[in-house]
Amino acid sequence: MLKYILKRLGTGLLTLWIITTLTFFLMHSLPGDPFASEKAIPPKVKARLMAKYHLDKPLIVQYGYYLSGIPKGDFGMSMKVRGRKVSDMIMKKFPVSLDLGLRAVLFSFIVGVSLGIIASLNHGKKWDGISMIVAIIGVSVPSFILAGTFQWLILLIGKQMGVYVLPIAGYSSFKYTIIPTIALGLMPVAIIARMMRASMIEVLGQDYVRTAKAKGMSTFKVTIKHCVRNAIMPVLIYMGPLTASITTGSFVMEQVFAIPGLGKYYIQSLYNRDYTMVLGITIFYAALLIGMILVVDILYGFIDPRVRLSNQKGE
Repeated sequence: MLKYILKRLGTGLLTLWIITTLTFFLMHSLPGDPFASEKAIPPKVKARLMAKYHLDKPLIVQYGYYLSGIPKGDFGMSMKVRGRKVSDMIMKKFPVSLDLGLRAVLFSFIVGVSLGIIASLNHGKKWDGISMIVAIIGVSVPSFILAGTFQWLILLIGKQMGVYVLPIAGYSSFKYTIIPTIALGLMPVAIIARMMRASMIEVLGQDYVRTAKAKGMSTFKVTIKHCVRNAIMPVLIYMGPLTASITTGSFVMEQVFAIPGLGKYYIQSLYNRDYTMVLGITIFYAALLIGMILVVDILYGFIDPRVRLSNQKGE
């Protein structure tokens, strides 16, 4: 098991290094520099700024400077927000993105599992079709389209009724989180629902389920005690990467709903060519995603020893 963990850890670190390297060189391949748009800067001041951020040195030397700070959690100073460390700004803004992401994960898990169970228990019937239509819509329609549609509907209904039930922008109280959570969580709802449905249908056909029903156990008890407990394992495995991807993938939602999270900062940094901020956020999110996948891989290795055995045979 130790060998399995070390191999997964090594793969994760290699992936993080590749992402860091590609992002660094892609950012520096853009024409101009972070201070090119600031016409009012005197040449001497600009030269001092270029020296401060090592932009006056060869690219490979800049790369070495940047890599040396990453193990210490030092992503450098922001090139646009004077006197602010990138790591401090990440820690300040990330809790908002994390809050939105966790709300969307909880929403997608509860609704997705429920739809999957309903569809499987009514396989081939009306409720199965309705559940799968919701799933297809969630997969097919991009989240930013859903976000815009929800905003339009709230404005339309509010105009007709004279009362706006839910706000369409901001993030200051619970009611502000409802629409962004639904818009961000609908796609994973669809994936979880289809996954749970397929797993439940397979479990419902097992002999021990038929035996439990033959003994007179109620449908509710059979479903909860025997079916859901066994069918939910693929969903739980999926929840690790999902949590990381939703938490790191709310950039568009934060722009659409004016949420002051890290995603909004990231978009602004790309527009402003804030190299250190873009690199810092990219590495932070990549490390988070890789870390979650690594944890799920290790837990899955403990849960299912066949994973470790197949891995060893492959070697």
